[in-house]
Amino acid sequence: MRWDAQALTPARGNGSGNDADGTPAGSGRSSGTAPADALLPLLGLVRSVSTPEFAGITFHEVTAKSVLNKVVSGSRMPFEWTINPYRGCSHACVYCFARKSHTYLDFDAGLDFDSQVVVKINSAQVLRKELAKPSWGRQHVALGTNTDPYQRAEGRYQLMPGIIGALADSGTPLSILTKGTLLARDIPLLKHAAAQVPVGVGISLAMTDEHLSEAVEPGTPGPRARLKLVSRLREAGLPCGVMAMPILPWLSDSDDALDSLFGALAAAGATGVTAGALYLKPGTREWFMQWIAREHPQLAGKYRRLYGSGSYASKEYRAWLAGRIRYFKALHGFSGSHGFSHRDLDADPRDEEAQYPAGSIPQTAGHPGRTGNPAAPAAQPTLF
Repeated sequence: MRWDAQALTPARGNGSGNDADGTPAGSGRSSGTAPADALLPLLGLVRSVSTPEFAGITFHEVTAKSVLNKVVSGSRMPFEWTINPYRGCSHACVYCFARKSHTYLDFDAGLDFDSQVVVKINSAQVLRKELAKPSWGRQHVALGTNTDPYQRAEGRYQLMPGIIGALADSGTPLSILTKGTLLARDIPLLKHAAAQVPVGVGISLAMTDEHLSEAVEPGTPGPRARLKLVSRLREAGLPCGVMAMPILPWLSDSDDALDSLFGALAAAGATGVTAGALYLKPGTREWFMQWIAREHPQLAGKYRRLYGSGSYASKEYRAWLAGRIRYFKALHGFSGSHGFSHRDLDADPRDEEAQYPAGSIPQTAGHPGRTGNPAAPAAQPTLF
């Protein structure tokens, strides 16, 4: 079906006014039930599109003035720049940490995040102009830090090949974090890029239970499909770290579940693994707790007690989980890799946000003159 016939709003031309990472802001929308034409005030909106192929999802195509987003000062992230070609995510993970970011666009953090996806259709063109500026220092750029760049929409819009090509051609190291097996389409392109610049690849996978995965991350490829992707990346000679987050209390933290997870990751050839407990920041907490109350009412009280009024599980739980993860990592040959996100339980828990496993961050050794910090600890963020 031709998408041109599915436009819900008329083309509006190029707007100005962008949010911190280049997405036009200010739709004036306050609920998940407003019709698409309520989005007309969204600056930069070209059209809003829905098709039977993506039932229940509306894509809001916008033109962005900038796609390179500077990480806020003081962040613990091991990179300074990010690109998010999509805002909102059809993966619909009930635990997604990025949900609240959708409220910056006047969408809600619940159903809107899953079903109202903003697409920066001119990402590659704008990026090439930004990378060509004399001021660009070729610092590492991370993709997938907010929403997944290989969610289903990428199959239609195909923004990532242009973005990867632009970064590699400019000599800019890059990393990708995803749950999307559509990444396999771009393995040849990533191999070519890796011959030009340092490249890191990370896959988000925290469980092997297909039924649980379908329940908590219904729009994602299942665990078996992602394990196959890890193997394909490694067979292609590319690194692949795995973010085994979130581990869900009473749902995916049993010895059997952890043994299955780390065994499968070892068999797939993951270059490193980081694991950690569910993180419930505002926006995510409310949506996840509604899901728990509906799907696992017997656990609702336990979760309220475990998390109290904060975003992190209790120190006692994190200490227990850290011990189990260390045991199963060692059992399956990951003891040499950095990895539990709550490694220092007395430290600021936000330190976990700067944790990435080996392979997921580009290493600059062998690429003299490139920017980066090869001595930085492997680490993982609470991203998905």
